[in-house]
Amino acid sequence: MSTAQADPLTTKQTNIYGVPGRLIDMPTAEVAPDAQLSSTVSIYGSGTNQTTRTTLSFQILPRLNASFRYSAIGGLGRSPRRPTLTTLYDRSFDLSYRFLNEGKYHPAMSVGLRDFAGTNIYSGEYIVATKSFAQGKLALTAGLGWGRLGSYGSLGSTGTRKTDILGQGGIPSYDHWFRGDVAAFGGLSYQPTEKLGFSVEYSSDAYDREVRGGALNRKSPWNFGVSYKASEALRFAAYSLYGDEIGASVTLTLNPRNPAVKGGLEPAPLPVAVRSAQSAADLGWSTDPARRASTTAQSQETLSALLEKEGISLHAMSMNGREAHVQIRNHRYDMRAQAFGRTARAMTRSLPASVETLTVTLMTQGVPSTAATFRRSDLERLENAPAQAMREATTLSDGRRFDTGLSYHEEALPRFEYSVSPFLRLSVFDPENPVRANAGVQAKAKYHFAPGWAVSGSVSQKLVGNLDKSSPPGASGLPRVRSNVAFYSRTDTPTIDHLTLAHYGRPAENIYSRVTAGYLERMYAGVSGEVLWKPVESRLGLGAEINYVQPRDFDQQFGLRSRNTGTGVIPEWNGHVSAYLDMGYGFHGQLDVGRYLAGDWGATVALDRVFANGWSIGAFATKTNVSSDTFGEGSFDKGLRITIPFAWGLGTANKRSSTTTLRSLTRDGGARLEVEDRLYERIRDTQDPQLSRGWGKFWR
Repeated sequence: MSTAQADPLTTKQTNIYGVPGRLIDMPTAEVAPDAQLSSTVSIYGSGTNQTTRTTLSFQILPRLNASFRYSAIGGLGRSPRRPTLTTLYDRSFDLSYRFLNEGKYHPAMSVGLRDFAGTNIYSGEYIVATKSFAQGKLALTAGLGWGRLGSYGSLGSTGTRKTDILGQGGIPSYDHWFRGDVAAFGGLSYQPTEKLGFSVEYSSDAYDREVRGGALNRKSPWNFGVSYKASEALRFAAYSLYGDEIGASVTLTLNPRNPAVKGGLEPAPLPVAVRSAQSAADLGWSTDPARRASTTAQSQETLSALLEKEGISLHAMSMNGREAHVQIRNHRYDMRAQAFGRTARAMTRSLPASVETLTVTLMTQGVPSTAATFRRSDLERLENAPAQAMREATTLSDGRRFDTGLSYHEEALPRFEYSVSPFLRLSVFDPENPVRANAGVQAKAKYHFAPGWAVSGSVSQKLVGNLDKSSPPGASGLPRVRSNVAFYSRTDTPTIDHLTLAHYGRPAENIYSRVTAGYLERMYAGVSGEVLWKPVESRLGLGAEINYVQPRDFDQQFGLRSRNTGTGVIPEWNGHVSAYLDMGYGFHGQLDVGRYLAGDWGATVALDRVFANGWSIGAFATKTNVSSDTFGEGSFDKGLRITIPFAWGLGTANKRSSTTTLRSLTRDGGARLEVEDRLYERIRDTQDPQLSRGWGKFWR
């Protein structure tokens, strides 16, 4: 029962907390399809007592689900710090794990932590069992809950549990888990048709805090719900709650593993040109210098023209009687294997028949990364075979090995690139205004004037926005390195996002380097240097970065500010040593240890699930020698990040993507420099194991 098709307790529906399940308030042992990403907005109450929960939920593994929730709880906002607010804004994280799949005679069982690292407002733990009947149309759930889920109808106690709101939040409250009163809950869901569903539950949540605050009148433990599936991606639900309230929710779901557009819309590739045995043996062209020069020039011209139609640029080339090597710049294909495949096909149609060994090197930031070597006879033999057969016949190596004796194409250098597009900058989770944003127009340009050298810049013009209205947090004892972001949003004149001179190099085999100088980002100018060790077929990468910086003026023109921020002095240098690991199943781990912008020392741990099509969903957390009290609300830096490739939504090859980072709050502890084109992110997709995950597109 490991697949969604075999498991009747796999559902795309979510409850009022935004987690997978067909009940209402209470959890179940149901799971979402592997890799499902869902966003649920639920609402109940009215006026100043209205509560809204917005939840992002991700099925990390077939049995493991994680959810991040941002709640606006009406009627509970007033506090000595915020006496004018009527709404309490709260962030919470959930985890649930199904430790037992459903069998013929036994239920599925899950264990879960709700709000396990928050302020304790929604904190609760549970063990729950769910059994399906009637081919999955009917599901019966029963469980035991602690915390909020043990606050009504207690059956006993497993120790003492604090119920106060926990200070700054953000720290896992281990000493609360599965402690305090324990109560039973349960429910029944029924799905008479594919689109319509009904549910009834007995809730063990007394809503004590809301009742005491006058935000809710809880008359009954019984809740009722009805759900409707408008499409595979959109669901609605309505609820009768606590005997006195009504509520509703809407859920949007998608799965990164399933393309938004079925099939590929890009033009079909060229067929492989099959040689005759006689022509493959003819080396006459290579023995006459004049004929050799003419043939090489003609082959290069033809290959360049064929590749240009494929969205690939020929960077450099060398060729002799039996071997050819080309360096390419891939502008189009997010699956690098597809760029290899299209280039190999074009080479069979443009090079002399005697050339048997073909090597294609991907250029990244003007330097060679991975080289793929094919036998031309294998391309002819395996064109209609599964792509994996071609992968087994392909040799991957460091492209630096072949970076000699090449003739650069006339358009390789110098060259100019530019783009103009809209931009959107978000600030979320501000207690005074949950969502703020600036929007406008951004122009980018890059000039490559020598191998590995580039001048690049970006200029933005804000058109609308309210990021300048946010107030910086109170003094924390740290220099203001990120918390003064509002000051950088108060100008209405064009701003320089970055303006840099960069050099990318290959000092040794498996070694990559970067040096960037200038206005590095919106807030800082200086020099940044980086080195990366990453063998082509290794799961492990190691890197180091050091930066020397000074804060920029708030208008983001050419001026610099003093390092003295009034709350501390910004150190001149910061940097990290890093380890990167491909853990399998698409999971990438990263550990950065070093000194951050505010001078604090610590480490950042990140885990991302990266899909072959370019999707990436992950989380990160940073803990430094700054105490939770000094850091402020949130206790330490953490967040979520989602990368969506344009190709996934367009249905055609495209290298562009959009990355969104959601931080619980912007604070000064654990802050890092934001530098364009860090090495690992650029190199990873050109190497194994990630390259082989997308090898299915080699013949596409």
